[in-house]
Amino acid sequence: MSVHPTAVVAPGARLHPTVEVGPYAVIGPQVTIGAGTTVGPHAVIEGRTRLGERNRVFQFASVGAQPQDLKYAGEDSALEIGNENRIREFTTLHKGTTGGGGVTRIGDRNLFMAYAHVAHDCQVGNGCVFANAATLGGHVEVGDHVILGGLAAVHQHTRIGRHAFVAGGAMVVMDVPPFCTAQGDRAELVGVNSIGLARHGFSEEQIARVKEAYRILFRSKLPLEEAVERLRTELGDQSEIQVLLSFITTTQRGLTR
Repeated sequence: MSVHPTAVVAPGARLHPTVEVGPYAVIGPQVTIGAGTTVGPHAVIEGRTRLGERNRVFQFASVGAQPQDLKYAGEDSALEIGNENRIREFTTLHKGTTGGGGVTRIGDRNLFMAYAHVAHDCQVGNGCVFANAATLGGHVEVGDHVILGGLAAVHQHTRIGRHAFVAGGAMVVMDVPPFCTAQGDRAELVGVNSIGLARHGFSEEQIARVKEAYRILFRSKLPLEEAVERLRTELGDQSEIQVLLSFITTTQRGLTR
């Protein structure tokens, strides 16, 4: 293990022998860090926080701190982070609260650019990109391969579906369906994230079906319930359409339209 002599690693912290800790970093007593992870200078990792393998925490990041929730009363809660994440400068990732299940979860291979923020009890999937200062309120769910542009903000208890693209500066207050692009204040749908889907291996046929689903749901002027039934009848046997239908029919906050 390579721990700089100026770093502070509390008794009880569990670090794999291959972990590297830079100057003046602080690691709390309930922290667990997996193999190949690097912690940069002045980074702080605290609380009941677990990082998986091959993560890189850059300088001045704050990981596992108490949530910025006035209802938080010091209860034991956790932050769980998977593998191969990049947590850039001044990123803040907060642990959970009792009211939200007690755990903030972040998956694998995510990039959090400088000043990104993940609040208490959020659930973030795999392969996401949070551009500079992208912000999640509490209890937000983010699917796999989502991109949040710089300065985008997501209201608490909102969901962002997998492969969605949220443009820079967008203010998201309702659920963004999978595969869609949203932008503006307040955010509105502006089309299908075709480029993102192609980059992640969706075939031309699959992308065409998603576009047709988007047209039925959001451009046909049908009431949403009728549009859902039409989509289920015409394309409901396709896996990508099933993902879309499942998301839409389980919304609690309503959909970005």
